[in-house]
Amino acid sequence: MAPEGVPFSKTGGLGDVVGALPRALAALGLEVDVILPRYRVTPPGEMVDTGRSVTMPLGAGFRFASIQQGREPDLSPAQEGEAPPGVRTYLVDCPEFFDRDGLYQDKATGADFPDNHLRFAGLSLAALEFVKRLGPPPEIIHCHDWQTALVPVYLKRNYRPDLFFFDTRVVFTIHNLAYQGDFPPAALSEISLDDSLFNQDALEYYNRVNLLKGGIVFADALTTVSPTYAREIQTAEFGVGLEGLLQKNAGRLRGILNGADYEAWDPATDRLLPAHYTPENLEGKKECKRALLLKMGVAAPVLSRPVLGIVSRFDRQKGFDLLAEVAESLAALDIYLVVLGTGAREYEEFFDRLGRKHPGKFLVKVAYDNALAHLIEAGSDIFLMPSRYEPCGLNQMYSLRYGTVPVVRATGGLDDTIDGFDGVSGTGFKFYEYTGAALLDAIGKALEAFRWPRLWTRIMSNGMLKDFSWSRPARQYAELYRSLVPARVAKTGPAAATAVPRV
Repeated sequence: MAPEGVPFSKTGGLGDVVGALPRALAALGLEVDVILPRYRVTPPGEMVDTGRSVTMPLGAGFRFASIQQGREPDLSPAQEGEAPPGVRTYLVDCPEFFDRDGLYQDKATGADFPDNHLRFAGLSLAALEFVKRLGPPPEIIHCHDWQTALVPVYLKRNYRPDLFFFDTRVVFTIHNLAYQGDFPPAALSEISLDDSLFNQDALEYYNRVNLLKGGIVFADALTTVSPTYAREIQTAEFGVGLEGLLQKNAGRLRGILNGADYEAWDPATDRLLPAHYTPENLEGKKECKRALLLKMGVAAPVLSRPVLGIVSRFDRQKGFDLLAEVAESLAALDIYLVVLGTGAREYEEFFDRLGRKHPGKFLVKVAYDNALAHLIEAGSDIFLMPSRYEPCGLNQMYSLRYGTVPVVRATGGLDDTIDGFDGVSGTGFKFYEYTGAALLDAIGKALEAFRWPRLWTRIMSNGMLKDFSWSRPARQYAELYRSLVPARVAKTGPAAATAVPRV
């Protein structure tokens, strides 16, 4: 289960993962049920007959939810197609909790909803109650991020006497350790947990309730979204205060690199592009570059001028403070910079100012625009990801497939997926120190290589031939699931899920 998943809901890479991983698991023959909230942005599905509404005991009272069978909303051509056999999506419909203008934050204020602990405790309890009505007990429940971290806590405490879940194991995946679900002590009783859990060995963290910590402590296995990030979060620099706990649980922690959904992201088939291309025939990329610049308002595109692209959530994590340091140095170069994204107001305003100050050179759109994101990946020559930290990242994988050479900071999944160009081999350019000077130096090296067409084509081809599909990580997850329930798997065959696996 997860708090978001494409195509039903999405704020970032988590939604992409939850949308793609179940299909990859189903392709291995696993039966996968996905449970998500039904938000205001999620189209209603067909009601599932549960006999009565699902009851969620929260605090001194009860909340109620209905369950809907997820119906694929109207999709872009690049996302057409139904989920394969073996994947079912269920939506927890509780308007009190999820019928809001925003998934986790109020769009009007940008502030987290103050009752997020109740909302996602409700999601967890509704999912567990619904699972009991689905049929055989699940072998694995796979939970994602702090919003579902209460599932293993509830199973080990509130549902401990319930023999239905006796053999169920929980895998908990940390997508971004910085988001932990931090609440005041009173939240514990409000989400139907005993005060005895308010201690340093359970959910207490500096006199606050930390839901992510609960997931780490009570889950049977822990994963995160790249091998390097799994190591990084055990250090003071990246551990966000939980590095000691993660070091203690290192034996249960595994880094499994996310995959890219090549059904949606492939320049040879992408229906959102004006022209297609392959490593053997790159002519279509020139047409995409021309179309991108025209769409961004350049009346007479200069195709020999390199285009640097950014598609991102605007956040300090993404390294935009470094970009602010070097913005005027970039303005002096013979380049185009195309930027798409939304997020923190300070960075939305920064990019807006940049676009107005350097029109025709810095081309900015502050918005969420999936079609334009595809065109930027295809029409750019270089893709910038100067992240302070990056648990995995997906855009660098998309960039490789689209022949758009990444310039990245060597952290997390960026370091795992990009091979630094050494003059002969490699797929991109990496820098290590978190400074504007280091970023500018890496961009300079990429621009120098761009001046040599044969060399640049080789770097592009190196990246386009890389395979970061979901097939390998899906196999790794399936192996992890099997390791947790070996006796039952030997009898009945494997089962796994991003929400509720069933045989």
